[in-house]
Amino acid sequence: MLSIEKYQQEFLTFLKAYSIVKEPKGLYDPIQYILNLGGKRLRPVLTLMTADVFGGHYRDALNAALGVEVFHNFTLVHDDIMDDAPLRRGKETVHEKWDTNTGILSGDAMLIMAYQVFENYEPETFKALTALFSKTALEVCEGQQYDVDFETRNDVTIPEYLKMIEYKTSVLVGAAMKMGAIVAKASEKDQNAIYEFGRNLGIAFQLQDDYLDAFGDPETFGKQVGGDIIENKKTYLYLKALEFSSEKEQERLIHLFNIDTDKTDEKVFVVKELFKSSGAAKATKQAVEDYTNKAFSILETLHISEDRKQLLKDFGRTLMRRTV
Repeated sequence: MLSIEKYQQEFLTFLKAYSIVKEPKGLYDPIQYILNLGGKRLRPVLTLMTADVFGGHYRDALNAALGVEVFHNFTLVHDDIMDDAPLRRGKETVHEKWDTNTGILSGDAMLIMAYQVFENYEPETFKALTALFSKTALEVCEGQQYDVDFETRNDVTIPEYLKMIEYKTSVLVGAAMKMGAIVAKASEKDQNAIYEFGRNLGIAFQLQDDYLDAFGDPETFGKQVGGDIIENKKTYLYLKALEFSSEKEQERLIHLFNIDTDKTDEKVFVVKELFKSSGAAKATKQAVEDYTNKAFSILETLHISEDRKQLLKDFGRTLMRRTV
């Protein structure tokens, strides 16, 4: 087993070798740009780590990890277009640096490229990986649609929101880990259990992302702080604030999330204060911890050594403490 940092280094070396330098540059330069923009590389690291956890070798999982990362970055390119986001990892988004049409087409190419890398596996593994990938990719699209729908609804429930982030974010984390288990030829029971571990960890990750969107440091977060508030997104913070607030505060919050204003800084400040005073900020941090602990409990069902379970727990705790 390697350290998390070593898995990251090994993946980045593999990603660099995958560098896309070909024609037409208008299609491939934006792909090269987004893939080399940095980021936590959470999902590919999980794929590599899981392959080792189940007695395989992380090098055998590098192509699967690459497929996951290319697909993840494809979703970021298209999500940024839909959100009209100016920044991604502290840099210009693809559609801002080039244009919207370029972002759409380069994103489409990335989805196809993600499938291509699975062709490096023998037929049985290829079939298992692509079946999981197709299911996951469609769920991610469903989650994105739920996210869009929620922007114009005032009756979103917390269970609905949790389903949305499960599909939009956490199923890909679960799939990344299950791919590592598939490559390592783990039992079906262990494959499914590690998927559930990743799914719960992914929910915790997204809830933490919601929190950081409002309360993160702009210098380290890499995205526009308060972006969810400006976009009127009904996040866990927002829904918990409604649940905990007085009728007057509820009306004020609903009003703020149903208006478009040029005074975005003022709106973000007021909403953040409501998130804190209502207890929503604290409840969100607690939910991050709860889902992380739920993921940890699943580890007890895995047929792996205690030190390997501990490695996965350490990774989860690192996510809970992140600031980016």
